[in-house]
Amino acid sequence: MESVTGQALYQRARKRIPGGTQLLSKRPEMFLPEQWPAYYSKAQGAEVWDLDGNRYIDMSYGGIGACVLGFADPDVDDAVRQTIANGSACTLNAPEEVYLADLLCELHPWADMVRYVRCGGEAMAAAVRIARAKTKRDKIVFCGYHGWQDWYLAANLAEDDALSGHLLPGLSPAGVPRGLTGTALPFPYNDIPAFHKAVEEAGSDLAAVVMEPQRGGPPAPGFLETIREETRKRGALLVFDEITAGFRLNTGGIHLLRGVMPDIAVFAKAISNGYPMGAIIGTGEAMQAAQDTFLSSTHWTERIGPTAALAAVRKHQRVDAAAHLVRTGESVQQAWRDAATATGLRITVAGMPPLARFTIDEAEPQAVKTLFVQEMLDRGFLASNAFYAMYAHTEAQVQCYAAAVREVFQNLRTAIDANDVTKRLRGPVAHSGFFRLA
Repeated sequence: MESVTGQALYQRARKRIPGGTQLLSKRPEMFLPEQWPAYYSKAQGAEVWDLDGNRYIDMSYGGIGACVLGFADPDVDDAVRQTIANGSACTLNAPEEVYLADLLCELHPWADMVRYVRCGGEAMAAAVRIARAKTKRDKIVFCGYHGWQDWYLAANLAEDDALSGHLLPGLSPAGVPRGLTGTALPFPYNDIPAFHKAVEEAGSDLAAVVMEPQRGGPPAPGFLETIREETRKRGALLVFDEITAGFRLNTGGIHLLRGVMPDIAVFAKAISNGYPMGAIIGTGEAMQAAQDTFLSSTHWTERIGPTAALAAVRKHQRVDAAAHLVRTGESVQQAWRDAATATGLRITVAGMPPLARFTIDEAEPQAVKTLFVQEMLDRGFLASNAFYAMYAHTEAQVQCYAAAVREVFQNLRTAIDANDVTKRLRGPVAHSGFFRLA
């Protein structure tokens, strides 16, 4: 293997790979431009080693939410290794597809049938296709972030910033057919009047409402119930995107805890602990529409994805991983609050505990956040203003992190008071949304 630092390799990557990375959320510019290690040589538990051999504790995104059990979980990896030894693909079908479908429908008694893909974005695209096939309608009313496909980015054809309030601003609809204008209509979470306005605009052409049942704070009383009632009244489907929220507070979809059942629910990320896998589950009536359209792909039939998902879901349930995720997230959120109180740094803590975040309520918040990332990296932590809990996180790691946060928060307070935050940065301020890289 070549001896090259992460940043040097990343600069090579930017010449060969448009945008430098395959996932916007992994761009070094989103964390610490010109300094973020960018690449890893090894990941185990909650620890990551970069190409120079530096070891970090990952207190950031946990594989962008995919590794809910931790990196290289031994139980999941052992199951995958056995599958590889027996052949990961052939002319026949993998029996794990059926076993996983049974398990997912057992966890979600309202669901009858399952289709598979290999990532979250295409899972959402498949779910929307199924909803349109079922209803024979075109328009989608949605809330939140749901991927890169045309159906979703079409919202920005009507308004350049229609998606700005849905997790990620600055997404360009370049390349999306203009004919899709008006087919995707957004509304903010917990805003019932805005929801009613969107469905009225969709009118009789409403195919589905697509949304996360929860991402940050809980749904307002009656919010999900109102949407469920309205979709039934209008003959539209309710599609819950559980790609991020699923398997954080329970084993399965968070909608089970909220008591509102959709027609279709979509899973990826945590379902297979880092291996490519996505699942669309739904009622028999909804899912049969998958046979009225064309959904088919060779790699949707490989064996590693369902094998990893079976092992991950079973372990998640067996060890009650969700309880550990909640405790860990609560500890991290409290560490942020305690450090802020002790140092006078003004922050707001939000999010469900396993998907926690804080915002900085000071002047030049993005520069302050960048300085936080820089100083935490100096102390051996991959950290940002968000934390995705993993089952592999230990209490000792959280305590070490909390001590570092308090020290860094004090440095941030000092830098803010001295008005020299940007002077302390060793590179540019981090990006806060989608930027085209030169």
